[in-house]
Amino acid sequence: MGVSEKKQAIVAELKEQLASAKGVVLTGYKGLTVAQDTELRRELREAGVSYHVVKNTMLRLAAKEAGVEGLDEHLEGTTAFAFSAEDAVAPAKVICGFIKKNKLEDTEVLTVKAGMVEGKVIGLDDIKALASLPSREELIAKLLGSMNAPISNTVNVLQGVIRNAVYVLDAVRAQKESA
Repeated sequence: MGVSEKKQAIVAELKEQLASAKGVVLTGYKGLTVAQDTELRRELREAGVSYHVVKNTMLRLAAKEAGVEGLDEHLEGTTAFAFSAEDAVAPAKVICGFIKKNKLEDTEVLTVKAGMVEGKVIGLDDIKALASLPSREELIAKLLGSMNAPISNTVNVLQGVIRNAVYVLDAVRAQKESA
């Protein structure tokens, strides 16, 4: 496999990843220590997010082939590519959480360049907003809790009706016994 064939294969893989990704975050990583990089990769892997360093020219070509517009202006300096084909929120949540946890907000060590949700390029503010959303599991739990509330309220009401009927019957029995 020649050099250009390898590059074509890399571009094709990046294009496929861009096309299949629900959520993407591009980062810059000047001065990230090996320990920090290892920890970040572990957290991303645990969240089901793929993460790798990419060459800007390769990603630029892949984005063009995938029909993604708006990434070019963010492809300067070092670039790492985090994406998830399952969860649009996970890449943003893990990376923004990592930056906050390691107090890297005002440094150039790990920066968020841009992101993508369902094929649409988004900026830093949108990524931060996305990262603050509850996870899919939290949303499902809240939904199930709100669906369960009327059912348990109905059960309580029915128990109250039955309890009152028992009290009435007991009062009638007591009244008849005393008569």
